[in-house]
Formats: sequence, C-alpha cells, structure tokens
Amino acid sequence: MLGPQSYNVAAHLPAMAAKQPSTAAVHFPCRQGKNNQPIYQTYTYAQLDQQSNRIATGLESLGISRGVRTVLMVNPSLDFFALTFALFKVGAVPVLIDPGMGIKNLKVCLAEAEPEAFIGIPKAQLARLLLGWGKESLKVILTVGSCRFWGGTTLAKLIKPISQCHHYDTTHTEADETAAILFTSGSTGVPKGAVYSHGNFIAQVDALREIYQITPGEIDLPTFPLFALFAPALGMTSVIPEMDFTRPGSVDPAKIIAAIKRFEVTTMFGSPALIRRVAQYGKENKIKLPSLKRAISAGAPVPAVVLERFVEMVNPGVQVFTPYGATESLPVCSIGSEIILQETRVATDQGKGVCIGFPVPSIQLEIIQIDDQDIPIWKDDLKVADGEIGEIVVKGPQVTRSYHNRTESTRLAKISVSDQGDFFHRMGDLGYRDEHGRIWFCGRKTHRVVTESRTLFTIPCEAIFNAHDKVFRTALVGISMDDETKPVVCVELEKNMSQQEQDQLVDELQRIAKANKLTKSIHRFLIHPAFPVDIRHNAKIFREKLAVWAKEKLR
Repeated sequence: MLGPQSYNVAAHLPAMAAKQPSTAAVHFPCRQGKNNQPIYQTYTYAQLDQQSNRIATGLESLGISRGVRTVLMVNPSLDFFALTFALFKVGAVPVLIDPGMGIKNLKVCLAEAEPEAFIGIPKAQLARLLLGWGKESLKVILTVGSCRFWGGTTLAKLIKPISQCHHYDTTHTEADETAAILFTSGSTGVPKGAVYSHGNFIAQVDALREIYQITPGEIDLPTFPLFALFAPALGMTSVIPEMDFTRPGSVDPAKIIAAIKRFEVTTMFGSPALIRRVAQYGKENKIKLPSLKRAISAGAPVPAVVLERFVEMVNPGVQVFTPYGATESLPVCSIGSEIILQETRVATDQGKGVCIGFPVPSIQLEIIQIDDQDIPIWKDDLKVADGEIGEIVVKGPQVTRSYHNRTESTRLAKISVSDQGDFFHRMGDLGYRDEHGRIWFCGRKTHRVVTESRTLFTIPCEAIFNAHDKVFRTALVGISMDDETKPVVCVELEKNMSQQEQDQLVDELQRIAKANKLTKSIHRFLIHPAFPVDIRHNAKIFREKLAVWAKEKLR
C-alpha cells in the first residue's frame, strides 16, 4: 500500500519498479509470427516506469500538466499503458471514452468533457477533425503514430530527446483531487462522465487486493482495457490478449486460452459474454486451465450454467467471482461461483433475483424505498425492511462524488448526508437484503414494469423463462396499449427454430407464466432474432430499444 501522503495512483508504479524492476509489467501481442502465433512485446516494471517518466516530461513541455483534461484515444498497447501512467504522474486528468458507444454519443461526451488536449492514434485524430470533436476547447494535439495534416506532434518526436533514464517526480495530488473522467457505457441513456479522484482509484486497488487476495508476481489477463491499469498497481503482470476489445462477445476463445496457457495466467477478467464463449469452447474441447487461481466477471449477471462450465476447466476450489458495481462505484459486492452453484442458483431460477453477495468491507450499502425523484437529504426512514425490494444505495471511498458537467444527473444520483459532508450514491438498481445480510439484484429501476395491478421486476421474472432449455435469454418490457402498461417478454433463442417450433415454445412459455405467481399477469411473448446489447460488456440488454420493437410488432 502507498504511504499516507501518496494519494496519486501512479505512485504505485515507481514503488513496484523499485521493488521488482525486472518483473514483466505488460506483455502485448504486436504481430503474428510463425504458425500464426503472436509475438509479444514486453515492458518490465523498470521500463514502464522509465518510459512513463519520459512521456510525463514531454507532456509537461506541451502544456499537459496538473488538472489538464486530456482525451486519450489509443488502442490497448504498450503506449496506452505508458501514456496513462504518465498522465497520472503529471496530475493531468485523462478522459477515457469507449469508442464503441457510437459517433453521436462520442461527440456529446467530448463536448461535455471540454478537453484541452487530445492524444490519439491517426484514426482518432482524423475522426476528431472530420466530426469537429472538441474544436472549441482543444489546444494541444499529440498523435501516437504518424502525424498528418491535423497538426500537433507525435509521441515519438516528443520523447526522442529525453534520456531513457530520465527521472520524474510524480506529482503529489490530494485524495479528493480529480484523477480521471470515466464515461459510463450508456446502457441506460447517454453516457455520463464519472469524476474519479485519486482517492477513488486507490480505494479500488486496495479493495481488489483485499477481496481477491491478489499478490505481486501474479499474471493477469484483462479483457477490458481499463481493468488492465489495475494490474501494475497490484504488482501483477498484464497479458493483453488478441481480441477486439469493443466486441468481447465475439472473441476467439482459442486465443484467450492460448494466452492463459502460454503465460500461466493466474487471474483473468472477462465480461459475461466472453466468459460464456470461453466456457463453451473449453467444454467442447475438454480444456483445462490449471494455472488460474481465480476468474472475475462483471457488467451483468453471469448465468449459473456458464459458471458451471467454466469451473470445469480449473482446479478444484478455484472460483469465478462476480463482483457487483458500476463505473461510479466498483466493487460494491462480490460473490463466488461456489456459493452460486451450491446454494443461490436454485432461488434465482425460482424468481428470487440474482445473489450478488455481501457488501465489500469498505462499502456501506442500504436498500431504500423506490423513488424516481431526487432525494436531497439522507434520512434513516428511507430504508426498507430486509426482504423488501428497493433501490440500492452505497457510500464508501471508491464511490465517485459527481458527473462532469452533469449537474442534474449528479443531483438525481446523490443523496447528501448533511451532518458528515458525505453522500450516498444511488445505483439505479433494485434489490433486497436477505436474512443472512446478502444482497439480491432484481434489475434496473428504470426497467421495472408498473401495471395497474402490480409492479414486475425484470431479473426475477426473466429467470422463470430463462430456465427453459430452448431459451438463451429473455427481456421483460412494458408496452403502452389501450391506455395501460402491458408486460411483454422478448425471447432470444438458444438456436434457430422453425416457425412451428417457435409457436410451440411460446405456448410453453405462456403455460409457465400462468403457473407462477410472479409471472401470471404476463401473456405476450415475442421471439427476437438477437437482442441489442451494450458495446462494453456485450451483456447489458438495451430494453428501451426492445420496447420500441415490441410495440411495433404488436400493432
């Protein structure tokens, strides 16, 4: 852990470089070699620290210094790691936006961020120029690669005159000082920029180390670029896999497994869609992954059958952990596959929701009454009784305080604890606390379907139908018909079926619905070819889009 005054999250890197200089920090597949096998480039901890020192010095010479908001649009690479740590070292504020969120959302996010500097690959620079990104605020342009007609300089030219062994003193930032702006995936609307402080990042690193017992020297395979940045802070070696990071659900599982075996990876992170593909491939090919000590999956609930397949590949006692959280707060809760498979999956299949485990030690979690309006001040009587479904709210050092340039969104998402100068963050998720103190997730607040007779929650209702062996997944949506809200279940199939088979399946689902008290008010089922899902995890269903589609189908 860092000392009491070392609030800059980048301070982890020189500390680790001094402790284990020759240990590999990052392996990156740069090109294909013989037999179509990837050739990897590597930075040791000493090299990553030295390279980020050179870049930090160069950035300051351009005017990218403490507090300067800087868009970073660079593919996962050695440069991405070195640049990110350099930005943290100078105290600049990296603005990290998922390029897969779409052109329209990208422009909105960049306008809100009001960046002063833009660091990107040539493709990003061209898009910036053609689409007018940040033209009102940008002052500094830096290209990673060849620079053309868009101006500025290149990273290679910037650091060429700076010595390989150049020393740089990491800026001493305050715990509550802005460290980065991380945009949400936009799965429930336009993406919002969560303002991360250095204290938030350090709390995340400490929580991950404590919860998963991660020790320096371990090997990490992160399939989400942002999570890759935690590895150097934890003293782990990051192995960047061959994959399109914007399409985790389409990953080649053979390449993921090859990287795990080649580097004897001990920890991997993957979205539920990626874990599903790797688990299925492993089952079909009888793959074993004895080096893994743990796998971590987040972004959406992971079906028990996927966990079951995955744990067949690893040694006895090794688990898939499914932490719960969001861009604004991670981790909040955590649970392992052992408890899910041995105990909670049965309750999930019966419509009790998905168990997400106990709150992590640093988090205070409460369940409050469902309310779509803002809640300015915290009162204890907001809390509901154990077993009652309400909104999940959290307080702790890893919880971000605000959204950048989104006053209204911040007001709706935060509840002030007036006498402490503290706050609760409203997760926007619904759930309840059971008699053991565990938390059960029941879906997004905005996705609940409120009918004249009752309120239906997505996750409990969908589980009833997801248990059918011909169903891949379902999505409950509310449709306005005849001045009433009617529940409709959209169904994605496990495999292609004839029209007659689809009609038969709908009949079976209607009978299942009628027989269960949770779902007896649901009568309409629609087969959908492929659900629209978020880019980041390929797992969060865009129910708003499905609702529009369903209404058209039922006209």
